[in-house]
Amino acid sequence: MVGVSSSAADFHAGFACFVGRPNVGKSTLMNALVGTKVAITSSKPQTTRRVIRGIVHRPDAQLIIVDTPGLHRPRTLLGERLDSLVLSTLTEVDVIGFCVPANEPIGKGDRFIAEKLAAVKKTPVIAVVTKCDLATREQIAEQLLAVSQLAEFDEIVPVSAESGEQLDVLGDVLIKRLPESPPLYEGGQLTDEPEQVLVGELIREAALEGVRDELPHSIAVVVDEMLPREGRDDLLDIYAHMFVERPSQKAIVIGHKGTRLKEVGSRARRQIEALLGTRVYLDLRISVAKDWQRDPKQLRRLGFYD
Repeated sequence: MVGVSSSAADFHAGFACFVGRPNVGKSTLMNALVGTKVAITSSKPQTTRRVIRGIVHRPDAQLIIVDTPGLHRPRTLLGERLDSLVLSTLTEVDVIGFCVPANEPIGKGDRFIAEKLAAVKKTPVIAVVTKCDLATREQIAEQLLAVSQLAEFDEIVPVSAESGEQLDVLGDVLIKRLPESPPLYEGGQLTDEPEQVLVGELIREAALEGVRDELPHSIAVVVDEMLPREGRDDLLDIYAHMFVERPSQKAIVIGHKGTRLKEVGSRARRQIEALLGTRVYLDLRISVAKDWQRDPKQLRRLGFYD
């Protein structure tokens, strides 16, 4: 390696991604490894819709984590695009983390994904048993055995994103599979997502809190404008638009006399202020975009491309 110092040659940098069925803790795990919130989390499945990169900085390595939507059997055009996004990501990373929760039995969804991963020949796959804080030692031991019988994995690592247990071990295991490379991102950068995308995701997360199970798939958020208030350096004006598929869903989000929408706005504003480090005025509107998940033109308008 001509012209590279031995210390630079010892540095590793590359990409990892977490896959798994919806709601197995992939986004929470990435946020814990990065050390801050770069992906939204929710108790509702299929919350993540974009590939978001979180960046873990270590003295000897830089691990860029690609957070993908949950892999599942698609039922809509949006579902097909999300699955296509996941499968294309698997061929572009240096290591894959297959997430299975410790506190739930292995099911059809896990087997479906294990089969998909078996087709990815050249990329090492690490099985990550998540949510260990919610399981007993016996349950964790049983799940480790069950996961080992699903497929041939390079390693199996039990972790808890909530308590931080084994996070450093998982980081070491992933970094070990990265190529020698100089850093790919600047030292202070934690994600390569534009701020507007992160803000839109925080608004959607706030809207998902405490609503019916069918709603998460039907909410999309577009941030139209983010700009400093004229004459004020300490205040950012954000204009955002939330879209649902039916008038009945709009009524759920708005709530009685607009109380729920007001709560969503307050919750989102607090999260956005924490992310951006400045005071925020949030103007949040809601509209019906009928059956947008099945309409190619509307999917493109909302940022979900072919």
